[in-house]
Amino acid sequence: MPSNPTPLVDAPSEPTETRHITAALTRSSTGSEDLRELESGLDSLQSDAARKHRIDWSRILLPVAALVVLVLAWQFYVSLGIKRRDLVPGPLDVLEQVGVLWGEGKLQEAVWTSLQRGLVGFLISVAVATPVGLLLAQVAPLRRAFGPLISGLQVLPSVAWVPAAIIWFGLTDGTVYFVVLMGAIPSIINGLISGVDQIPPQYRRVGTVLGASKLEMALQIVLPAALPGYLSGLKQGWAFSWRSLMAAEIIAVGGTIGFGLGSLLDQGRALSDMTVVMAAILLILAVGILIELLVFAPIEKRLLRSRGLLAGSTR
Repeated sequence: MPSNPTPLVDAPSEPTETRHITAALTRSSTGSEDLRELESGLDSLQSDAARKHRIDWSRILLPVAALVVLVLAWQFYVSLGIKRRDLVPGPLDVLEQVGVLWGEGKLQEAVWTSLQRGLVGFLISVAVATPVGLLLAQVAPLRRAFGPLISGLQVLPSVAWVPAAIIWFGLTDGTVYFVVLMGAIPSIINGLISGVDQIPPQYRRVGTVLGASKLEMALQIVLPAALPGYLSGLKQGWAFSWRSLMAAEIIAVGGTIGFGLGSLLDQGRALSDMTVVMAAILLILAVGILIELLVFAPIEKRLLRSRGLLAGSTR
């Protein structure tokens, strides 16, 4: 009599604690050994659930501790008197200047103007770079033709676009947005192309077998599968757009351009006031860190969790 054929795919194995519970519940005996095994399995499940909901305080306390150490080192250097106080102000001097700027309303105006410009410019960059990146990733001749140009634009310092933008658009917000777009778009395009290159070829074959059109293939298969690389490109694009924005605001001053953080930094330079300069630098840094923590970090965490990669992540 012929034996039963061996299955081609093994059934997914259950966790050890789940097998223990199932074995204990399906046995006819109700002895103490079964009860102990059942309790052990339940305890394992409860400990796993508690571990998932436990807050990793080290991710909060360690950065705070590092910040405190840096501030103390800064204050210690100032207290040595190596440089004059007007050249190297202390943390308390800068904090006092921040309070003055807040009372005058300059701090709120500068942060809001720069943040609004950065977010609007970044969103426009995403809207432009995403379809272009998908097109270049899908069409090999276009990629070979424009790929080197995109990479060259990515490494080109965005501050180089400021003089040309001033000539083309004058001292208006158009100058700022143009520089932001030229800084962010190449990074997002290259990030998306890199993510598409990492997609296993089986995904495209499955889409072809299912009869997906080119548009469906790009939007429903290629783009979701390329999300890790695409997200990296978005993060880099935001970094480039924020740096480009500061460069444009520092150089292009006057006209109808509003008062942003770059303008505040340039104002401190013109007045030779290092407290204003340091306050502007710290505000620029703080906005960049907050965007990373409040926007990109949660998205990246959710993406890793959805793909079962969070446990192996080092973040």
